[in-house]
Amino acid sequence: MNIEKQILDWFTHFHTHPEVSWKEYETTNKIAGILDELNVSYRRFSDVTGLIAEIGEGDEVTAVRADIDALWQEVDGVMQANHSCGHDANISMVLGALLYCLQDPPKDKRIRFIFQPAEEKGNGSLTMIEKGALEDVGYLFGVHLRPKEELDHRSFSPSVHHGAGIYMEGKIRGVDAHGARPHQGKNSIDVLAAIHSFLKTIYLSPFESYSAKLTKLAAGGENLNIIPGNAEFAIDVRAQKNEVLEEIQRRLEDGVDAIAKLYGVTIEYEWTDYTPGAEVSADAESITREAIRSIAGEEALAQPVITSGSDDFHFYTIKHPEVKAAMIGVGADLTPGLHHPEMTFNTSALNQAAKIIAETLKKASFRL
Repeated sequence: MNIEKQILDWFTHFHTHPEVSWKEYETTNKIAGILDELNVSYRRFSDVTGLIAEIGEGDEVTAVRADIDALWQEVDGVMQANHSCGHDANISMVLGALLYCLQDPPKDKRIRFIFQPAEEKGNGSLTMIEKGALEDVGYLFGVHLRPKEELDHRSFSPSVHHGAGIYMEGKIRGVDAHGARPHQGKNSIDVLAAIHSFLKTIYLSPFESYSAKLTKLAAGGENLNIIPGNAEFAIDVRAQKNEVLEEIQRRLEDGVDAIAKLYGVTIEYEWTDYTPGAEVSADAESITREAIRSIAGEEALAQPVITSGSDDFHFYTIKHPEVKAAMIGVGADLTPGLHHPEMTFNTSALNQAAKIIAETLKKASFRL
């Protein structure tokens, strides 16, 4: 079998058959069909998409995760599912790693392949945890394409340090009034302006990386002579460290509560789509470093990538801190950027990445 060609064929299929979070039905079916052809055992689930495959025997388990969902976004004026996130590549690289592992199957351990749904929703990993994905796992690895500004083509990072992220979604309950009688109402736009100004007063150590900004504002209607009492808003909060994110959350709650009292309105809010920052194991990272050197050479080994983006991969270690984890970053001349509707990359990097993943999984077996 020409593994490189097979990886590219799989990529073409997944790229042209994108499915959004929790609806990856045909994607799951395709992966299951591939595993059937390879005579690899796996588990599917009656209530969610995704599956978990395994090869080898033994008590110890090393695992790798591939996220399988696509984004829902506008492409050339049409809303559609689109693999601008690179998950089509992630699936193909991990399946390629499976092929390379099958050339010399492990005899003293098991290697688990987690094909996870709904990474873009930020909670697919939690479902896989509930399904037993980390049972007996000592090491866990992930893989993801990185933008050109982070990694050069055919360079590989031993770890990706994602930041933490969360959204505050809120509703302001004020009082409508006639535009000529503002004293009779409680103007939600005034409240929105106060929240916007308050965000600019949140200062933490300049040595920390963080941000908090409004990403949604909705107030008023067709009649411009009505002062709107009600409004909706959302605040996107990011921080490189989980504890910094928690501090910003506390300050936001205190500030929003104070603004509600100041303006005499009710502000209802909730925190949604929390994604933790990376907790990278130095031991796991040392294994990925060795694998990159072994397969691609010292010149291909890049520094760890630190990015403000987030990934629900890190829930695995937040919920199971005993698991040693790292995510491999793949440089593939990716432009203009992840989640851009016209994102492209050089697919020639996929085969070497698959070899590095396989080598990582093999090396980890002797470090447990």
